[in-house]
Amino acid sequence: MDMKGNNFYRAKKVKVCAVLLFYLFTFLPLYSQSFRQYMNLAGTWTTELGNITLPGTTDTNRKGNALEKKDETTHLSRLYSYVGELSYSREITIPESWNKKSILLHMERTKATTVFVDGKLVGSCNDISTEQVYNLTEFLKPGPHQLTIKVDNTDKTVPPQLLSNSHAYTEDTQTNWNGIIGNFFLEAVNSIYIGRIDIKPHSASKAFEADILIKGTSKKDYVVSAVLAPLGSDFGSVLMEKVIKKDKKSSHHLVLKYQNDSLKLWDEQHPNIYRLLVNIKDYDYQEVDFGICDFQKAGTQFTVNGHKTFLRGKHDACVFPYTGHVPMDLASWRRYLQICKGYGINHLRFHSWCPPEAAFMAADIEGVYMQPELPFWGDFKRDDNNLMTFLHKEGTNILFKYGHHPSFVMFALGNELRGDIPMMKKFTDDFRRIVPDKLYTFGSNYYLGFQGWKEGMDFFVTCRNGGETWGDFNTHTRGSFSFADAFDGGMINHSYPNSSMNFDEAVDKCPVPIISHETGQFQTYPDYNEIKKYTGVLYPYNMEIFRDRLEKAGMADQAEAFHRASGHWSVQLYKADIEMDLRTRGMAGFQLLDIQDYPGQGSAYVGILDAFMESKGITTPKEWRQWCNDVVPLAVLPKFCYTNNEQLKAKIQIANYGQESLEGKTLHCCLVSSDKEKNKNTVCGTGIVIEKSFTLTAGNGLLDVGTFDIDLSKLEFLKDPEKLTLYSFIEDTDYENSWPVWIYPANTNPDSKGIIVCNQLTSEIQKKLANGAKVLFMPDSTINHQPLTINPQLLLGGLFQTDYWNYRMFKTISENNNKPVSPGTLGILTNPEHPVFKAFPTEEHTSWQWFPIVKNARPFILDNTPSAYRPIVQVIDNIERNHKLGLLFEFRVGKGSLLICMSPLQQLQQYPEARQFYASILSYMQGKDFAPKTNISAEELHRVLTTPVQEGQMKKLFNITTYQEGSL
Repeated sequence: MDMKGNNFYRAKKVKVCAVLLFYLFTFLPLYSQSFRQYMNLAGTWTTELGNITLPGTTDTNRKGNALEKKDETTHLSRLYSYVGELSYSREITIPESWNKKSILLHMERTKATTVFVDGKLVGSCNDISTEQVYNLTEFLKPGPHQLTIKVDNTDKTVPPQLLSNSHAYTEDTQTNWNGIIGNFFLEAVNSIYIGRIDIKPHSASKAFEADILIKGTSKKDYVVSAVLAPLGSDFGSVLMEKVIKKDKKSSHHLVLKYQNDSLKLWDEQHPNIYRLLVNIKDYDYQEVDFGICDFQKAGTQFTVNGHKTFLRGKHDACVFPYTGHVPMDLASWRRYLQICKGYGINHLRFHSWCPPEAAFMAADIEGVYMQPELPFWGDFKRDDNNLMTFLHKEGTNILFKYGHHPSFVMFALGNELRGDIPMMKKFTDDFRRIVPDKLYTFGSNYYLGFQGWKEGMDFFVTCRNGGETWGDFNTHTRGSFSFADAFDGGMINHSYPNSSMNFDEAVDKCPVPIISHETGQFQTYPDYNEIKKYTGVLYPYNMEIFRDRLEKAGMADQAEAFHRASGHWSVQLYKADIEMDLRTRGMAGFQLLDIQDYPGQGSAYVGILDAFMESKGITTPKEWRQWCNDVVPLAVLPKFCYTNNEQLKAKIQIANYGQESLEGKTLHCCLVSSDKEKNKNTVCGTGIVIEKSFTLTAGNGLLDVGTFDIDLSKLEFLKDPEKLTLYSFIEDTDYENSWPVWIYPANTNPDSKGIIVCNQLTSEIQKKLANGAKVLFMPDSTINHQPLTINPQLLLGGLFQTDYWNYRMFKTISENNNKPVSPGTLGILTNPEHPVFKAFPTEEHTSWQWFPIVKNARPFILDNTPSAYRPIVQVIDNIERNHKLGLLFEFRVGKGSLLICMSPLQQLQQYPEARQFYASILSYMQGKDFAPKTNISAEELHRVLTTPVQEGQMKKLFNITTYQEGSL
């Protein structure tokens, strides 16, 4: 039946009195609509472990094996766990009104089940991504019955790989729970009822097609009607009234085709949802919500309803510490997605699992693009028939169950798959035939990107596009890697800081949209105050162990500072990685890992939010949206550090994926001092007017706007070293962005007058030190024939960015693959007010001006010093080692004063920032402020510099008679 033209507005208006089943069962144990009757099965069930409340799990009921061993550090700990078959039994009474009705058992989400009624086997089901439905009509007559549901969360009834290789099961996040969650009820339907309503939207023509499956037989004619209403409207329009003649068919398919130019399309900015209500007069009533969204690939980017769109995504691994399982209610998912959108996120990728109905409903309402995946990562084996059959079935179920949601736009076969590529293509081909309006790909980051794009992939989620030569970055699609996966940890850690790098080379080689896979993974030191939040089924014994390790290392008082400094630095790193994506012409988007901490796989604190999606105090939604938004001003700078006789020249761009026209707006750029007094006289570049030729309507993509150019020699106030900020903002909008810039005097000439500068502590220098000399020692670790030698076992490598993911996991992977191990550190911690920084402006954490200093440093292990001793510039170690690490530290030795710098500043004088830091150190040493508070003898110094230490253990090798706490 075709309905075209203006029938939508001329059609008869009817009152909509629909009640979503989603809300129903919270309130009523037995709800009787005019056609269907429902028995809520929520309540107490008997098991071998005792009584358990369903919906729920053994964990939420505190049943199973109570945790005894508390030394787990790889993930959160289940306080109660159960893995095995568990039978849930309960007596139910079927009312007389259900006689001759079809009776269906619904379990919205569970593990593999077997159902019995009065001891008789009904059947089994291992659907884990969608609702399980059993037909109990033959087993349930009016009267009392014993209903038993056996839930099996072992690997007996699902492919065994799932238990460790899917976030539907893994203990790293969701946990392998046993139970039944979500909607849980019996349903009685009449002899004629609506089996399913499949919606196929056609956005280009503003139309949709509804395939209505009617099941059962009737001895008389009956009428089927359909009403369409915008979600939230009190009135709808009748689209169909059709008489079905009586016959002996057990099912009928009615196809409703409807087109109207007034139908509103769905996208992230306009989440227009419709509800189709189908009624079989005197028999049944059902409804389905849907939207019309045209999500397409256009070259190497995506369009939504014709507008070019950039996906700003996050990875989701089902991290819900209170329950240990996915939430099943709409309110929880709306809160989750509202937080995401507050940080500019418009896209979610569900790593090796599929969320429930409530998640898609929330995404429809909030306007978020969703990419669920098959519940698997690993080897996609053609000859593993059990695995292939299971995954194909799960994918088909997911598409049929959730495919009508406009937010469901993309589908992947799993995470980081390897194996049979032709079989992967067969899967995507099959799924595309089932639901053609989605975009499909092989596993996200399949073969770690080395295989490149293959036929059958509508888009490519990857960290690289094709093979590479070790040391080259031309295939990379993200800025950071582990040391096992890319030379020197990737582009950001390896390259001199700039805001010009991009991924053009990799994207140019791919014919479909590329989404950067698991972007970021910048580690932060954990916030131990978070421990008290864990009041549910999972407890962070891992965090308690890490906290205890830090305490044993004598640095417990620095935990909050470590968290703050590493966190603020990680935010800058995320900004850099995201802006690399935005500066890439033709890039389709990114999927961060993550704005949320991942408490598994060795404990990866990589989020700007904690595991509860709550702030860690290191950024704000407003700040984050500067570089994670639909419109982002960009400044292309070759570097961040300049001398005051240079020209600062930046190409100004706009990543424009918004839906509002910006034509005629003015983009302003300004170089601003942090000093309020100097700010009054700051000479800034003029505003750059966006010319009409740019036609900034909806979604132009990456645009070159103009050039910001300032002759720094003309800024008279720039006589001393200073950090400035380059601002770029579009007038009368919230779109703004900023970048730090450091300006140093061009004539800086480090003066070592009165200071002994050495890279070897010779006997002669030691004598002068003991007699009152001031010594700057910058050790050369390659020299091993001098009287006082730095033990190389006490040195670490220089790591600029914070360690990737977590040290424990990738140390093992690197060693197993004969690759270098990351130094494993998390940036620096220092006191910006310390007099050594008087001529070198800094923050307490790493920033871009520290690159040559930190990258070329060899942090020194100071575990042999007293507990309270603190270096001036401390390098933050990871939670596995907890070394006290010094980059710059000092001692009083005899009558003299010793400052040790573990960066070879004399060899870095080509960098203005290193030259300035060297000059600032020397100036400090020449003044009265250089008065080390820790006294140490020459013999004790020798032991500090040469005696090996064990990881995580502090040794007291000497007794200092005169000691005062250091400057931090």
